[in-house]
Parts: sequence; structure tokens; C-alpha cells
Amino acid sequence: MVLLSKPNYRQIYAKKAARENRIKSICPNIPNTSGIYAFHRVDEAGIKRSYVGQALHLCERCASHLGEYDHIALSLKKHGFYSEDNPYGWKLDFKTCPKSELDEKEVATIKQFADKGFQMYNVTAGSQGQGKLVTGQYKQPKTYTQGIQQGKKVLARELSSIAEKHLIIRLKPEKEHNKVSQKQYEKFMDLLKVGENNANSES
Repeated sequence: MVLLSKPNYRQIYAKKAARENRIKSICPNIPNTSGIYAFHRVDEAGIKRSYVGQALHLCERCASHLGEYDHIALSLKKHGFYSEDNPYGWKLDFKTCPKSELDEKEVATIKQFADKGFQMYNVTAGSQGQGKLVTGQYKQPKTYTQGIQQGKKVLARELSSIAEKHLIIRLKPEKEHNKVSQKQYEKFMDLLKVGENNANSES
């Protein structure tokens, strides 16, 4: 019989609270009422980027992005939030509105940012109802498992780059005729090839 460990709810709530506190540190007045939020930044090349969303609980929803693995979540982790020391980080704005107006306001806000020249991270043009328009600019958000797989690909790419530039990889002399060692060597080299292929496909 397999015994499943109980969820550590104290740890779960602590992480949730930490993410919400981080959001409040850059946007102190954000409430937990319904409304529209917009993450936006200007990168090192001067390109404006944004993600717009709707939420029944603004602070909670914005904080949840920090624990996800989709395109905007990964960018938030990579670039951090705006500060004097991080001028290319993300900023956060919001506006409250009734639940009944969320779809309309979200679509209007996405269009507003797009009209100002922002490259949108949104997968769709907004709203939760029928007739949702797909922007086609970004891939669908990653699940947790997909996020882990993406992390493995990034690691393989980095290992491949380091090995190509700085390392000579070979078996230890005493292991050259060991079949297990040979298989492990082949496995490692295959991993580097995956990293190399990923780098070529993204260049």
C-alpha cells in the first residue's frame, strides 16, 4: 500500500502570502476586489511588452502568476519587478470594475495597450465568454510538467554550450571498456545533442 503524504497547508499558505506581499511591495494599493490588471515593461532594446488580465480578486490573481510556468510567469521570474536598480523590470497597474464588466474592460484594455505599441503576452484578445479571439502571438500557457520539461531543455542547452566552448568530454581510462559507463556516456552525449538542437531551433 502506498501512503500519500498530507499536503503541508501551512507551507502552501506561507508561499501564497509571500507572493501576495511581493505584489503589494510594487503595487501597495492593489485590492482583492474584481478588476483588470496589466503587467508592462520596456526592455533593453526599447521594446514595450505587456500582459493584461482580469480577476475576481486582483491581488490574489496577480500573485498567482509568480507561482506559474506560462510565458508571462517565466518572464516575471527572469526580469523581476521595476526599481531604480532594475529599470527593465515589470510594472503593475490595475483598475477595479464590477464582475459584470470584466470581459468588456479586459478586451478594451488589451486593445489600448496594443494600440500604444506594446507587444502583448496574451494568448487571446481577452474575455472569458464565447467568441474569444486568439492573438496567435504566443504559445498556450505551460502546465507544471511542461514547465519542468522546459527547464530541462534550458539546462541541456547551457551544458551543450559550455561543453562545446570549454570542455573535452571522455570516459575515464579505467571505464573505457565498461558497458555501463559507455551507456552513461552515450546518454550524456545525447543530452548535449538535445541542447544543441534546441539552441539551433531557437536561433
